[in-house]
Amino acid sequence: MALLKDFKSFALKGNVMDLAVGVIIGAAFGKIVTAVVNDLLMPVIGYLTPSGVKFTDMLVVLKAGKSGKTVYATLAEASADSATVFAYGDFLQTILDFMIVAFCIFVVVKGFERMKHKETTAAPPPGPTPTEVLLAEIRDELKKRP
Repeated sequence: MALLKDFKSFALKGNVMDLAVGVIIGAAFGKIVTAVVNDLLMPVIGYLTPSGVKFTDMLVVLKAGKSGKTVYATLAEASADSATVFAYGDFLQTILDFMIVAFCIFVVVKGFERMKHKETTAAPPPGPTPTEVLLAEIRDELKKRP
């Protein structure tokens, strides 16, 4: 029972709950960025490349498939033919996804830092507490005594 009680106190601490919320939001944010990359950026980048090929279809055939072909238009076609391929386009796509996600997180963190900095500089410093005022008066009275 002590183990269950310890786990409950651990799981309900604020930091654990904040971390859980952060992970869930991060996963959703990752899906949004992946959709932006796959559906908006990559078609434009593919259009701008000389051959107009999608990054995910960039590959080098290492071993011909069942049909004996060594050139495939898409990765799906090579997979369907059981060809052994070096699919470097997927790797490039993943690196680009990572760079965009990292940049978006950087921008969000910078925005939070700016907001936090504005909050700390905008708030006036608090005045002395009543206890501090009373102690200052006592100090001043003690200084007046011979």
